[in-house]
Amino acid sequence: MSQDRTGIFSGDDPLEIARDWIDAAWKSEPRDANAMQLATVDAAGMPNVRTVLLKDIEDDAFVFYTNYTSAKAEEIEHAGKAAFVIHWKSLNRQVRVRGTVTREEGPRADAYFASRALQSRIGAWASPQSRPLESRADLEARVAEIVERFGDDPPRPPFWGGFRLRPVEIEFWAEGDFRLHDRFGWQRTADGWNATRLAP
Repeated sequence: MSQDRTGIFSGDDPLEIARDWIDAAWKSEPRDANAMQLATVDAAGMPNVRTVLLKDIEDDAFVFYTNYTSAKAEEIEHAGKAAFVIHWKSLNRQVRVRGTVTREEGPRADAYFASRALQSRIGAWASPQSRPLESRADLEARVAEIVERFGDDPPRPPFWGGFRLRPVEIEFWAEGDFRLHDRFGWQRTADGWNATRLAP
């Protein structure tokens, strides 16, 4: 266990530290401070990365939501694992996470879907995410069909929900002068977590 974790790195729970960092980021990056770059791998071993929004940090997992028929979801389901990084330029900090992934598709997913803007809920139904689309007009026609079908109260689609990424590794990085950055890697163990200072 590293003995010199102080200030922004202090604490015994890396998920709590991650919450603190995101809370700080919202003050300096009010637009999508929770945007994370999610990495997955397909069945052939080819990597993919895209930006999604982190919606919750639970006691043991990071939670985000998506279409279960999307490429990212199919790759997650196949591998059962994923990784992400969040970088905040305004804070000169980043968090990297790797772990195993399971679905979150119960009442919490229902509640989150219901909290979204109406147009976003309609869009979740209308978009065949990651699939070829004939034209913008085709997408707009699908939107009109969903409005006709559900009005102003669309339920959560059966093909849309959350994922819980349970971390096995978390790394916190803060920029230092002359590239002498501060980095701490946390590893999940049978007894909890172990933190180690890493060379920049």
